[in-house]
Amino acid sequence: MNKEEKKGFNKEFWVFLWSSILIALSACLGNVVDSIIVGNLIGEDGVSAINLSKPVIQFMFTVSMLLSTGAGMLVGMELGKKDYSRASYIYTLSTIGCLAFGLLQTVAGVFFTDDITGWLCSHEELFGATRDYLFPLMIGAPTYMMSWALGTMVGVDGSPKLVSIAILVDNAVNLGCDIIFIQCFGWGIEGSSTATVVGHIVGIVIMCWHFRYPSHHLSVLLGDGKAWTTLKSMVSQGAPLALASISLTALLFCANSIVLDTMGRIGIFAFSVCMNILYIYNLFLSGTCRTVQSLGAIQVGKGDEEKFRLVISKSFHFITMAMLITCVFIWIAPETITKFFGAQDDAMIAEGVRALRIFALSFIPFCYIYTIMVVYKLYGHHNMALFISLALSLTVIPVLWIMSHAAPDYLWYSYLIAYAIEVALIVLFHKLSHARFELKVKQ
Repeated sequence: MNKEEKKGFNKEFWVFLWSSILIALSACLGNVVDSIIVGNLIGEDGVSAINLSKPVIQFMFTVSMLLSTGAGMLVGMELGKKDYSRASYIYTLSTIGCLAFGLLQTVAGVFFTDDITGWLCSHEELFGATRDYLFPLMIGAPTYMMSWALGTMVGVDGSPKLVSIAILVDNAVNLGCDIIFIQCFGWGIEGSSTATVVGHIVGIVIMCWHFRYPSHHLSVLLGDGKAWTTLKSMVSQGAPLALASISLTALLFCANSIVLDTMGRIGIFAFSVCMNILYIYNLFLSGTCRTVQSLGAIQVGKGDEEKFRLVISKSFHFITMAMLITCVFIWIAPETITKFFGAQDDAMIAEGVRALRIFALSFIPFCYIYTIMVVYKLYGHHNMALFISLALSLTVIPVLWIMSHAAPDYLWYSYLIAYAIEVALIVLFHKLSHARFELKVKQ
């Protein structure tokens, strides 16, 4: 690769990266802004209620990853091969699947919101706020699914800037509607989730501008019998990331329950603030992983190993700098961050400061582990990718439970301990796998 080609590829990498980061804003700011505004306009319990509802959002995001992220990798490979008809087919099937699942979530919201809230929240004082936030969220589930699905596909299909604009407008509308619905209309915490849905609708409309030309890749599905085979391929590609997300859903649910039972209202508020800060890390993590998946998959389709390695190298350099800057900022201003989420009680502020400083460090190995999982998948090491996706969150659950019983005062260290264990296991299994490969070569 000559100097001119490398310069052009670097430009392409940064366009993909920043557009992917802005796509991640849909999941990040929609939650963080909700929590900040609710904390200041409604109170600390409102922030806790939003965090208790997050397993539902994470579950929807899991299905989106299974369908749209897996499909995005396949579409990238087909575009690299210049098979536009096949890319169009995968594109359309993924979009329809995401929409159908969103509608199922709407039906569940109409009939089972109270039951779902009961699973998520065992604290009587927080039940009402959790239910009020959850109901509009589930009714508007198709907007969440379509926002994530179209963001992935339109970006891979050559319009990452359009996706960036759509996401920025989406979050601006969400911010404005948050204040209007809560402060002016008096809808309370219910207005917060309604504002997020309205923002997604606007973002979806903007992204649909991509289809103004028939050359872009939404098409009529043909009855050629390939839908099921294509769907299985999409699920297979997205499985490691989706399994990691399923594990994270389970972790959110279990962690909320353990923290609420062990530390009560003060603990669950501090934990909620930390989970909102995780969205800041995830903003860079998701953007990096989407870039590796999309741009990396295109290079795999082309068979260009040099550019594929360059994508990985630049991605790891970027996420390292992003994590370090974020971690330093949290360590400098933990009290300010806690108060920013509406904390007024001295005990809640003190616990928030203590938790934030520990979690700021804990999230660093999490981001590295997650990115390594994506790289393993693209290199074809499916078993390692699958192991990491399952261990990423499930390791934390037993550590949390043990710490809550054996050393509750050190509960916040559970994540850091669990991720250290996972890193050791990944290194061990990688060496064992490499040793088995060398043995086969010698034989």
